[in-house]
Order: sequence, then C-alpha cells, then structure tokens
Amino acid sequence: MRSDASLVDEGRRVLLTEAEAVRALAPRLGTRFVDACRMVAEAPGRVVLSGIGKSGHIARKIAGTLTSTGTPATFMHAVEALHGDLGIVGSGDVAILVSRSGRGSEIGGLIGYLGRLGTPIIGLTGDADGDLARNADVVLDCAVDREACPMDLTPTSSTTAALAMGDALAMVVLQLKGFESDDFAALHPGGALGLKLTVRVSDIMIGVGYPWLPDDATMRDAIVPLAEMRGTVPIVDGDHRLVGIVTTGDLTRLMERDDTFLQRSVAQVMTRTPKTAAPDELGAVAIRRMEDHGIMALPVVTDGHDLVGVVHLHDLMRSGAV
Repeated sequence: MRSDASLVDEGRRVLLTEAEAVRALAPRLGTRFVDACRMVAEAPGRVVLSGIGKSGHIARKIAGTLTSTGTPATFMHAVEALHGDLGIVGSGDVAILVSRSGRGSEIGGLIGYLGRLGTPIIGLTGDADGDLARNADVVLDCAVDREACPMDLTPTSSTTAALAMGDALAMVVLQLKGFESDDFAALHPGGALGLKLTVRVSDIMIGVGYPWLPDDATMRDAIVPLAEMRGTVPIVDGDHRLVGIVTTGDLTRLMERDDTFLQRSVAQVMTRTPKTAAPDELGAVAIRRMEDHGIMALPVVTDGHDLVGVVHLHDLMRSGAV
C-alpha cells in the first residue's frame, strides 16, 4: 500500500508536469498566433470547433469560452460531422480543429471537406508532421514533452496545453473585438456571475444624507461624521467638489503627535488625492481598487469631481459584487 506522502508527491508531480507543459507554450507564440487571432476576430461567420475524444472535450470548452466573450462559436463532433453535421458550416466560418496527433480518418476527412468548402482551418496540434499540421492554414504548436500520466498515455499535459492555448486565443480575440465588461454582463445575466457584472456603485453607495465636511472645518467637526461614516469622511470645496478625505487613521496619527489636534483644520490633515469611484462603474471594479490600496471606502464622484456619495467595501461585498 502506498503511503499518504507518496500519493501527495504523485499529485504534485502531475500538477508540475502540466504546469511546465503550459509554460513551454509561451515562447512559441509568434506571427502564427497573431494570424490565428486576427482570423477569428475578423471572421464574418462563426467559429466551428471540432476534435475527437479528449480533444473534443477541449474543443467544446474553447467554443464556450469564445461564445461567452462575444465570438459566436459552436462545437461539431468530428465523427458526426462526416455523417451530416457538416451542414452547420457556413460561408465566412472559421474552423479550429484540436488534435494531439493531427491524424486519423475522421480528422483527415474533416480537413478534406473543409478544404473543399474553402473554410480556413486553425490547427491546435502537437505533431508537426500530422495531417492537421500539414493542411491547416495556421498551426498553433501545442506539443508537450510527455503526458502527466505515469505511463505517458492518458491525455493530460496535452489536453491542458491545448486548453491553455485556446484560452490565450480567446482572450486576445476579445481584446481585438473591443469586448468590455458591459458586453460580458449582457451575456451572463444569471447567477452569481451575472450579479457581479451588473451591480453598479450607484446601486450600493450612500447617496443621501452622508456626512461630509467643508475644507475649512476642524478635526473637532470631523469626530462625529467619522463615527457615522465608518471611518471615512469626504471633504469638499464651496462648489461641493471633492478635495480630499479624512479617516480615523488620520485622526489617530494626529492625536499621537499633536495635543491640539481638535483645533487643526481638516485641510491640514486630509489626503488630497484620494482614490474614488464613479457612479456607473461596476461594484467589482471598486472592490478591486479598495483591495489593491487597503482602504475600506471610496468617495463617489462625477466626471467633474462633484461628490455624489460614498461606497463602503462591506456594503459592496454584501451586495454580491464579488
């Protein structure tokens, strides 16, 4: 019986083997990758993905990723394709075929038919001498040194590499097409992901009755608003434009070094270039900004820097914006 430690070691070996397979892909990207991305981004029709066995599962996942990021794509089983399903391939479509060996009667027959249709083919393959590599318009090299399987048989490293290459292709294509978070939200209206992509700062912020102080106020004036606003108070000028913020941290540090801290002007203490949020930006974006800078609240301002509210991290998290 194998020990627990040896089982953990074996699991780690598999993960490291597959990680190295993916890492090895990066230096291979070049003009062929660019050509493939532009071919997909500029296709007037759909992207049709196909493969056999485990490669078919990877092709189906890549089709789903493309579709969810603004590029209409569909999966076509390579065997069924030769028995009628090729009818889904239309004018202006692009085909992505996934196959480690790039060989086999199904792949060969599919390549031949797509060639007769004039459908451009992008091949994700690990064999530079296979039928797919020789006949595809663009070949993306997904070769691996070995499978993570201890017998070097079960598709593991090779399928991981192909999936990662498909992800790289899809993520570049969405940028070429100008696909933004609003577009993503429109395609994912349901569930937690849909909520994350629809919650806006304006939905969660405190926009009425929030305490703020003028820039000529004193730190004595700030004590009660700091308690009411959970530690962050916006400071505004005479036109209600944000000019800074004061936090409980500012107050604590001032108390430690200045016995007359209550008489100090907030303008002497405030942070003059605070991080802010816009009313119409995604709550998830505001959360990331808070996490990146270690802050708990953001003043919400318009393009003209007019203060319209305050949004708190805990409120955003409760809303499901993460």
